Amino acid sequence: MFIQTESTPNPATLKFLPGQTILEVGTADFPTAEASAKSPLAQRIFGVEGVTGVFFGTDFVTVTKADSVDWDHIKPALLGAIMEHFQSGQPVMDDGHAPASGHAEHDGEDGVVVGQIKELLDSRVRPAVAQDGGDITFHGFDRGVVYLHMQGACAGCPSSTLTLKMGIENLLRHYIPEVTEVRPVAV
Repeated sequence: MFIQTESTPNPATLKFLPGQTILEVGTADFPTAEASAKSPLAQRIFGVEGVTGVFFGTDFVTVTKADSVDWDHIKPALLGAIMEHFQSGQPVMDDGHAPASGHAEHDGEDGVVVGQIKELLDSRVRPAVAQDGGDITFHGFDRGVVYLHMQGACAGCPSSTLTLKMGIENLLRHYIPEVTEVRPVAV
């Protein structure tokens, strides 16, 4: 098994590409070791000292490290943990624990606008963000303001505010006149 790595715009996050499917659909975010209880792979990765977050996409794993830890010191252990997991035959997620992340539901009078927002996020934004090892999901819409949740490499990324304001906000405002602003939320 050969695992490739790619840097991300977030210097605290590295993207691992093991050359096989991680999740069939969706994404899974583990912002803490405690949150990883439903994933044997995430638990194994959190077993490496200095890991502060794990995120799964369809074909990648992103790992976030503590600022006090150097990639040169933990990267070999992370490669080993990922390789050991796939050689063990264990599932990525425990039975009954499907990936839970995705867009929040929205009921109400803005249903058409919210549907347009989600469509633009899915077709234009999420694929680009996945290339950087993260995900952005719809969290809410209220009086022209779109609330988005940033995960994986996007969470805590120094360029995330610029991505939200200059990229996503401009895109949404261009196609959907009802959108006036985009704001991040922490879940």
